[in-house]
Amino acid sequence: MLKKTVVVSIFLFGFGLLMLLTSGPVPAESQKTQSLETAENNGLQLPRRDPHFSGNIGTTFSTSDPAVFPQPDKAPEGAPNIVLILLDDVGFGQFEVSGGMVPSPNMNKLAAEGIFYNRFHTTALCAPTRAALLTGRTSHQANFGVISEISTGYDGYTAVIPRSTATIGKILGQNGYVTAWIGKNHNTPPWETSQNGPFDRWPSGGLGFDYFYGFNSGDNDQWAPSLMEDRTPVPPSKDPDYIMVKDFADKSIAWLKRTREIQPDKPFFLYLATLATHAPHQVPKKWIEKFKGKFDMGWDKYREMTIKRQKKMGIIPQNTDLAERPESLPAWDTLSVAEKKLYARMMEIFAAYGAFADYQVGRVIDYVKSLPDADNTMIIYIIGDNGSSAEGGLHGLTNENQMFNGFNRVPTVDDILKVYDELGGPKHFNHFPAGWTVAMCTPFKWTKQVASDFGGTRNGLIVDWPAKIKHGKIRRQFHHVVDIYPTILEVVGINAPREVDGIEQKPVEGISMAYTFADPEAEGRRKSMVFELICNRGMYEDGWFAGSMSFIPWMAKREKYDPFTQPWKLFNINKDFSLAHDLADKYPEKLEKLKSLWWAEAGRTDILPLDWRGVERFSAKLSGRPVIAGDTKDFIYTSRLTDLPLSVAPNVLNRSFRITADVEIGKGDEGMIITQGGIEGGFAFMVKDQKLVFAYNFLDMSSAAYTIIESSEKTPTGKVTLAMDFVYQGGKKMAGPAGITLYINGKKTGHGTLPRTVPMIFSLSETQDIGSDHGTSVAPNYYKAPFKFTGKLDRVVLELK
Repeated sequence: MLKKTVVVSIFLFGFGLLMLLTSGPVPAESQKTQSLETAENNGLQLPRRDPHFSGNIGTTFSTSDPAVFPQPDKAPEGAPNIVLILLDDVGFGQFEVSGGMVPSPNMNKLAAEGIFYNRFHTTALCAPTRAALLTGRTSHQANFGVISEISTGYDGYTAVIPRSTATIGKILGQNGYVTAWIGKNHNTPPWETSQNGPFDRWPSGGLGFDYFYGFNSGDNDQWAPSLMEDRTPVPPSKDPDYIMVKDFADKSIAWLKRTREIQPDKPFFLYLATLATHAPHQVPKKWIEKFKGKFDMGWDKYREMTIKRQKKMGIIPQNTDLAERPESLPAWDTLSVAEKKLYARMMEIFAAYGAFADYQVGRVIDYVKSLPDADNTMIIYIIGDNGSSAEGGLHGLTNENQMFNGFNRVPTVDDILKVYDELGGPKHFNHFPAGWTVAMCTPFKWTKQVASDFGGTRNGLIVDWPAKIKHGKIRRQFHHVVDIYPTILEVVGINAPREVDGIEQKPVEGISMAYTFADPEAEGRRKSMVFELICNRGMYEDGWFAGSMSFIPWMAKREKYDPFTQPWKLFNINKDFSLAHDLADKYPEKLEKLKSLWWAEAGRTDILPLDWRGVERFSAKLSGRPVIAGDTKDFIYTSRLTDLPLSVAPNVLNRSFRITADVEIGKGDEGMIITQGGIEGGFAFMVKDQKLVFAYNFLDMSSAAYTIIESSEKTPTGKVTLAMDFVYQGGKKMAGPAGITLYINGKKTGHGTLPRTVPMIFSLSETQDIGSDHGTSVAPNYYKAPFKFTGKLDRVVLELK
């Protein structure tokens, strides 16, 4: 019996060994495949692998298993459409929906149908907020600690969204959504925005959206913007009533119609970023006239009236005190008659701009509500990417770009009053004064840029989703823009991927807000949040907020700063909504704890090193950013190349240069030969009225800012060589004077001087154009864009000295 058992055991062992040797363990590759399939099924690895037929394949189709054709990615059953709307430079107390005096009937209606959040936060600046919104990581983790125009080479500040933080557009697109981005894109590195790309950080490129219509910069002219449709420049509009905010609404509705007609069952994701109410404050005059006299009471009275409305509406607690007005801002009652006249007008223009934006976005919302699946459409309406902007300085500006070049104390009130009736129109890039900015941020003290105060970071939020959300109480949970990303993933029913395009993803920092939809009293899940913007620092934890301010936002030039000695303030935000009462002296241990936590979070989230340099960071050379032209000195153009972003065009600032153009002129021919910039600042070289002309705009400071130099002789017909020498006379200093000399066929025919020149930047959004002017006019009272050259343009050479 024992012998038989041993034999059977040996046989079974041998058989098992044979099976092990022939089949072996599950290979590592097979285990990997199973793991990949699991990850794919859970949406943890994107994109999913190329489909592979897994049936039996014979020698012909008749001896093979029937083929099931691979199907495209499909969204989870019942996944909602999503419309994400983002306004720009909006204070908490600006619109009616949160107690302000700028009419917002469409926001009001949406809030009445959905829910309003009164403790929602942004980053205090546009591009950082947008990066956090799109990636679900903090702005510094997405390499956008500042705007791209002042980026540096430190992690957290490169303005290059890392591939390890895939955008919500890419994630939804690879989970069965059709996606579009319409409006402002301030998240592509400036040196990558030309028609040459690369396009892996463009909205309809590597950022993952199917369609893009908008612009790749921080601001734009409303009347004559530089726009792109996907990767193609949009020609100047011929519509005399064109304005960009309306155009974005039109394009949004057109895209939605097209999407529904092609694939009515496929969910859509529309991201609409309007630019409004960012400068320039431009709006049709008939809208401005609606507000005549509405703000004569001044900014102090506005703040008092607004906080009363906010309390009455339940937007803020009844015990909220109005934070004090900053000491450097004058009381309205101390202003002169001229100042009051100008400042009230600037506020009328701003209010008209905001009301006009509400109307245009309302058109998009109305169309969405008319769709058959409107009930299953979630609208996320973020009322501003930061607080209202104080970049207009104490007096307001005819041109916001004056601030970016370090000139925020000029022009004078008298200078601006000379163009009083032109403000809001196509000749100026105007911005209102900081007194109104603080009023827009009621009940808080500070503004955009100030991440150490909720005036810079607290923005209203509306969420509407008829199928799942019923109108109810205001939501008071503390949340941040970084939380929108995981909220969308949760309501769609997909996971945040661990790997995208073969790149391991950073952990998502956001916390879904979906838990607040059904329960207004739910305990808030965000327990802490770190803030930093240009050394303005803030730390929130469990109802307490500590903040340390670095610089006054309306002062372009930075003074000395020491982050280790700069004072901090402490607030209990559960009892002090407006941060009006500093408790630093009363609770020093609490403050020290939050300061220590800030430094720890700063190290963890790529905030360090702190950098408090000011306008000099607009210089790519000083900041070490890529210069696409490299060491090229001679730029030769044999075609009419237009719409070249200034960030990749030859840099003519603070240096000498020469322009030579070989042209053929017939009788009456005229037009633009080459131009950089527009109404914000720039130069133009043209033929007009049979004269060779050089025009220069020194930041629209005043009427004296425009220099026109004409040739003393007429331009002849036939083949002609036209030239201009720009001799910079400022040495190594910026903004120095320059001498201009004009030549026709080698003969000197005109000369002039520029007492000062633009030091840092002509414009954030204007372009270099050859043969026409596709943006705004450098000298709007002298010629009208596009002013296409009607002769033959053989060659234009721009030679840097």
